[in-house]
Amino acid sequence: MKHKVVLGVGGSSGSLYARVLMDRLAAMPEQWSDVGVVMSANARLNWEIEIGSADFDNYPFTFYDKQDFFAPFASGSAQYDIMIICPCSMGLLARLAQGVSDDLMTRAADVILKERRRLIVVPRETPLNLIHLRNMVQLTEAGAVIAPASPSFYSRPETIREAVATVVDRVLELAGFTLDAYRWGQQNDRPVR
Repeated sequence: MKHKVVLGVGGSSGSLYARVLMDRLAAMPEQWSDVGVVMSANARLNWEIEIGSADFDNYPFTFYDKQDFFAPFASGSAQYDIMIICPCSMGLLARLAQGVSDDLMTRAADVILKERRRLIVVPRETPLNLIHLRNMVQLTEAGAVIAPASPSFYSRPETIREAVATVVDRVLELAGFTLDAYRWGQQNDRPVR
């Protein structure tokens, strides 16, 4: 089965997570039939600041304005099965947890949750206050998966991109994609790329 994916890119720091995620998805077109992307204004700004370009729309995906409520995934009838929000700011996470559907990104997440489909949220913030933690609990209770942008190091990543890929690969596997990633306990001297 090919996945129909909504990718939300929130306005927190961590644009490299979104870029590596888009690179990974672009490299596996046989596993998805559609990828719709919604970026906040701050996500676009952070991409330019942190990556040094505005090349986020050079991917083979369909990009939607965050106020475009005619996007197919604004309705459950379009049957998108996965939504990944990467990275996710604490403000966006709070709106998701409280069911505030004030733009396409939050509406799409609300649709995914109400349809009992897979919502994976990748918060990129530290330290966390009690409000953040309670919002994460509330989202988890609603059916979302919280996958913090916390790289692993047992694969011995040598670059920032390789460390970021440890998070992205885990997120893609949580979403149901098949990929060749580092496996704990297996003979695998290949660093994550």
